[in-house]
Amino acid sequence: MTAVAPEKPGKVKAFLRLVMIEHSVFALPFAYLSALVAIDRDGSGRHWGDLVLITIAMVSGRTFAMAANRILDRRIDALNPRTRNRELVTGAVSVRTAWTGAIVSLVVLVVAAALLNPLCLVLSPLAVIPLVIYPYAKRFTNFPHYVLALAQAVAPVGAWLAITGTFSGSGPAWVLGVAVGLWIGGFDIIYACQDVEVDRRIGVHSTPARFGVRTALHISTVTHLVTFALFITFGQLAGLSWLWWAGLAVTAAGLIYQHVVVTADDLSKVNRAFFTANGFIAIALFAFALLDLILL
Repeated sequence: MTAVAPEKPGKVKAFLRLVMIEHSVFALPFAYLSALVAIDRDGSGRHWGDLVLITIAMVSGRTFAMAANRILDRRIDALNPRTRNRELVTGAVSVRTAWTGAIVSLVVLVVAAALLNPLCLVLSPLAVIPLVIYPYAKRFTNFPHYVLALAQAVAPVGAWLAITGTFSGSGPAWVLGVAVGLWIGGFDIIYACQDVEVDRRIGVHSTPARFGVRTALHISTVTHLVTFALFITFGQLAGLSWLWWAGLAVTAAGLIYQHVVVTADDLSKVNRAFFTANGFIAIALFAFALLDLILL
């Protein structure tokens, strides 16, 4: 009996898997949160269509970033047992297809920015620069995770500007942006702990590779303590009430969980901490904030 070869995924499906489109859940809720606080302050109620454009800009920007990251890192990925099955390494997605997806995503981002307002259009290149620098960061700095933090911090600020069209009064968005960036940078340090030995062997820079897993986990903990302090500050600046603080209690539990289950002696639960806990934090905190804005 002849064995039937498994069906290869289509180009679009393979590309979406390449860029891990589902991981938009990490930063997108915070862009919505920033936009909703701006809408609440504006009081006109005329900005709901802008949320669609913000969604398009966020998803396309992240898709561009992930595609560029995978393209630039494909030779490094081939040397790492954990990443050697990624689509550009195996050939499931060609470099040409990846570049096409990246360019289309970039064009969509710029068009969405232009449709939002002139300020977003003018600043759209500044949003892209950190996304392009990040893949190179691991080649020259032991702290590439904080370059990623800078790239992610753009989302809440950009969403605020999308609603208001001005920097005036945007303080809460900047605080939230730094908080989100450090949150993602902090758990990127945890994620990089999986690759310490490989990174050292092939010359990839990271905080765990430079300082060791135990010290890197301490650095991640401090980073998340700063994140939590900034979430508190954002709530105060945005005038949120007890539902936000209840959401922060849930967030604290999620942060503590990931730092408890991942230790220097046991990295087996890194994926659980990275995907499950952080996805839960993003959605839960947004849900509590949304209820706060609607009900109180």
